[in-house]
Amino acid sequence: MARKSTLKGIALLMLAGVLAVSPMELTEHKITAGADGEYAPLVSEINQILQDERLDGALAGVSIREADTGEKIYDHFGDTRLVPASNMKLFTAAAAFETLGENHRFTTEIHTDGEVKGKMLKGNLYLKGKGDPTLLQEDFEQFAQDLKSLGIQKIKGDLIGDDTWYDDIRLSEDITWQDEVYYYGAQVSALTASPNKDYDAGSVIVEVNPGDSAGTEPKVSLSPETDYVSIVNHAKTVQAGQPKTVSISREHGTNQIVIEGNIPAEGSRTREWIAVDEPSGYALDLFENALLAEGIKWTGKHQLKMGETPVNSTLLLEHESMTLAELAIPFMKLSNNGHGEVLVKEMGRAVQGEGSWEAGLEVMKDVAGTLGVNSETILLRDGSGMSHVNLIPVNEVSQLLFGVQNKEWFDSYVNSLPVAGDVERFIGGTLRNRMKDTAAQHNVKAKTGTLTAVSALSGYATTKDGKPLIFSIIINNDLASVTPIEDAIATAIAESGEE
Repeated sequence: MARKSTLKGIALLMLAGVLAVSPMELTEHKITAGADGEYAPLVSEINQILQDERLDGALAGVSIREADTGEKIYDHFGDTRLVPASNMKLFTAAAAFETLGENHRFTTEIHTDGEVKGKMLKGNLYLKGKGDPTLLQEDFEQFAQDLKSLGIQKIKGDLIGDDTWYDDIRLSEDITWQDEVYYYGAQVSALTASPNKDYDAGSVIVEVNPGDSAGTEPKVSLSPETDYVSIVNHAKTVQAGQPKTVSISREHGTNQIVIEGNIPAEGSRTREWIAVDEPSGYALDLFENALLAEGIKWTGKHQLKMGETPVNSTLLLEHESMTLAELAIPFMKLSNNGHGEVLVKEMGRAVQGEGSWEAGLEVMKDVAGTLGVNSETILLRDGSGMSHVNLIPVNEVSQLLFGVQNKEWFDSYVNSLPVAGDVERFIGGTLRNRMKDTAAQHNVKAKTGTLTAVSALSGYATTKDGKPLIFSIIINNDLASVTPIEDAIATAIAESGEE
């Protein structure tokens, strides 16, 4: 909204706050802002904040409700559909808690279609994935140790990965070629693996360090170590003090990771989380490496391939993930896109028997409706918020946040939200460096959202006199950094009221 062209509207809005009249609608601009005397100072302050020149040409939706009653006390473009970015995860998490439950766990299974005779497994070994995004290298190593404890030292058969728990569509429809190279746009599979305890499933960590001296090749390492990807190193070590220009990417449609540019001698490392192509094969490779490291060998030739576990197979081992309540911490606090997408498919599988985006998004929309959201005015395209085609009005976001409060899983839900100014990574999350030394620090609990020309912040805050409020702020078409404006509004809420 162009601020200089709406001075009359702004003046009227400020007057509404100062005089504390009943809500006023300016139909020309579709703005409604107002409150009774109790909230008049807050209304006035937010109206002033929204005059910030960084919002010139942008569109800011702001909705604030009383948490106890759901009554709207501030509404600025509240019914205008906006791209929510990662505020979409508020809807995904709510639907997942409602349909799957706080104690839901993903499982991974080891099957065989043969039998163990002596120290030999005569038959194929199946690694059946059922959506777990938290499998680490150490989990595959544990599988290998457990198989050895069953007496298996040799295998006469193939190693087969089974990712049929979900469909074979790897990317939601609005992911770009550029995004799918990196962890935040990683492919989704029922069988996958993560490089560390951030659980960015389907990615590897590539680290580049300077060579021993200028002119030598930089040193490259992978975590976890895997032959599933190959490294093409075109980078150079240059003299100390020269600019660092190292880039790490993956060629589209391949697992060839290309490193280019310069890294100065004695300079700092460069790391990148690179998404692999077809993560089911990546998980299978880690499993084979773990078996070999444990001394379990194949007799004769064997293949690594994908297939479906036979219905009459024998279950040898089963691994359970952490609970959904625990997984919600990295999902929401670190804004893990992959978790959002796998949860969509898991909901589709659980409710409709189909592990697809189409089925899961239908479940999400239905759950939102039960929480009071007008499902006819929202457009859901994914579970992470990566899509620029998702559309949700801020009034519906604040309604969702109101509706979840009476659910038995609400404590887990709100516990998963980033906490303003808390430096602990798995508490503060994406808000750990924001709103420090303000009334919002350790008070505001909210989900962030960031895309190109999109920024969002929605959650809960308590006023100085102890009244809990719900807020949603979504800004679209911004060309400047607008997070300070979001922080100013959240801080104004925390500072409002009389002690």
